[in-house]
Amino acid sequence: MDTTEATRRSGAVLDAVGGAVVADREFLETVLVGALARGHVLLEDVPGTGKTLTARSFADALGLEFRRIQFTPDLLPADITGSTVFDEASGEFTFRRGPIFSNVVLADEINRAPPKTQAALLEAMGEGQVTVDRETHALPDPFFVIATQNPVEQEGTFRLPEAQRDRFMLKTAIGYPDRAGERALLDRRADRRAKAPAVDPVVDGSVVEELQAAVERVTVSGAVRDYVVDVGRATREDSRVEVGVSPRGIQRAFEAARAVALLDGRDYVVPEDVKRIARPAFAHRLVLAAEADVRGVDPLAVVESVLDGVDVPPEH
Repeated sequence: MDTTEATRRSGAVLDAVGGAVVADREFLETVLVGALARGHVLLEDVPGTGKTLTARSFADALGLEFRRIQFTPDLLPADITGSTVFDEASGEFTFRRGPIFSNVVLADEINRAPPKTQAALLEAMGEGQVTVDRETHALPDPFFVIATQNPVEQEGTFRLPEAQRDRFMLKTAIGYPDRAGERALLDRRADRRAKAPAVDPVVDGSVVEELQAAVERVTVSGAVRDYVVDVGRATREDSRVEVGVSPRGIQRAFEAARAVALLDGRDYVVPEDVKRIARPAFAHRLVLAAEADVRGVDPLAVVESVLDGVDVPPEH
């Protein structure tokens, strides 16, 4: 599949999801970038903004199997990965797969479960597999996690550990809809007999793999690669930051920038693609210094200042 066709098909997916989800195009593009770049996306917002509908709509539009896991304080790791059970009929132990065995997994309100349960996703998100009772099981391909979390200030939430946040390629927020969007939601609710918005498949799983392959063929010049590295490393030198972007984070930003270029119809990355993806790719990975945290420094503001301070390579 060439770049033109991949861009067209990706646009059709965005159009289909946009018909069901009341959200701006940039937000939807960010979520799709995660899927096309083989990453995972964390959505943080207050309840009732459409996070679950977004995840389900993308799964439907991409023609992929969808499973939802509701994270609660009493959820156990085995409830996610599955467990080994004794089959009385055969007299043998067999592995019973958990809901993680799906193409698109919605980890709903992930920060309402304790860190031990959150950690059940680490191997799955990092390596596309789970290990139970010393036996490794491969997950379906493609495999894409969309996790939602409530703002950490809300009661009953656990802050995601740094290692868990680092597994997410991107973090974004759907935000409140504008006035017209909220009016559209109200009109939908006016007819109680109307079905919830549904999205028909636009592509299927095999096409998703072709789209992912098309992203990996997008070229990145040496100067732009240097720019990605320099922006990531600059976060570690900011006095407000205790732990900056990891090497994994820089790699994920590189991959995401290629997907951004593809959505824009190009087979090459420009510095603007890096700038566009730096905020959702880097901000959630930063661990602020204690003083900055107390002062309420926004990690996004750190990324903004880093972008302002790193020289942008000229476009060729």
